[in-house]
Amino acid sequence: MFESGAGMAVLITGGLGFIGSHACIALLQAGYEIVVVDDLSNSEGDILDRIEAVAHRRPAFACVSLLDGTSLASVFKKNDVTAVIHLAAFKAVSGSLRDPLSYYENNVSGTLSLLERMREANVKSLVFSSSATVYGVPASLPIGEDFPRVASNPYGRSKVMIEDILTDLVMSDGSWSVVNLRYFNPVGAHESGMLGERARNRPTSLMPHLLQVAAGQRKSVRVFGGDYPTRDGSCVRDFIHVVDLAEGHVAALQYLNRYSGISSFNLGVGRGVSVFELCDAFERSTGQPIRRQIVGRRPGDVAECWADVSKAQRVLQWKANRDVDAMCRDAWRWKRQLLNTSLDDVAG
Repeated sequence: MFESGAGMAVLITGGLGFIGSHACIALLQAGYEIVVVDDLSNSEGDILDRIEAVAHRRPAFACVSLLDGTSLASVFKKNDVTAVIHLAAFKAVSGSLRDPLSYYENNVSGTLSLLERMREANVKSLVFSSSATVYGVPASLPIGEDFPRVASNPYGRSKVMIEDILTDLVMSDGSWSVVNLRYFNPVGAHESGMLGERARNRPTSLMPHLLQVAAGQRKSVRVFGGDYPTRDGSCVRDFIHVVDLAEGHVAALQYLNRYSGISSFNLGVGRGVSVFELCDAFERSTGQPIRRQIVGRRPGDVAECWADVSKAQRVLQWKANRDVDAMCRDAWRWKRQLLNTSLDDVAG
């Protein structure tokens, strides 16, 4: 296994998003050269400045939609890309239920466009951002990579479709190397306070709502269902610190350097935390009170979901190291910085 990515250029789609920006930091710190492709549909251009302030290196950047095949091809022609991390996607379960066609177009068609450009450029190493939603309602817990994929919403089905496309591609051409990383529930922020989740669109996940309540921007956190068959009635999820998740991408790239074919890995902590427990952890670690309001269940949600992460630990030699208190503290530090401090003040 090599310890540095020196001399390798990695293209990161969606690299200015929440997960993408943290992946950029992890890769730059590991010695990789990176090229970011992002259409800024759900991110901000100043994230490049923040990445540079933390990593002391600035990635190359192209504002390009994956659906724009001509512009995307020019990115490959202008840069010595040897591998791709594909994170660009619409990701809200609720949004996919309202507008499934846009999810299939953006997620599936965008991936097909990317794969075509990769094939043209003879770039055949790919880390794909998949999701635990591919498993749907699991028959048992924890969830292993060999569990059936029975996604219960269009977002999850778009990920299943892409995984199937990638499997067919590798079966047709054995020179491809692909890793599917099935994320569970990324939360937290970079410990510097410089990077975190700042979606342009209305947030649908729990942590941004906790931050809004703590900041006085929202009266209470809506808990979607208090009558699930769980230990406290709220949904249980496998929350993983986004920095741990980002480091998983470095491990996946190193794995691709050694193996061809296609493999899937769960990236999570390997234990479940309920919505109420996350609220309690936020209060405990930040000192900020969180008012909760139980409302009706949300379509497409499952009661419990957490990962068997033994394969990633064994094969990728990776594991999550940050606990739920660190997730909350780092997210709150990011939120305070975003509200009160300019980039120059923080970076100085």
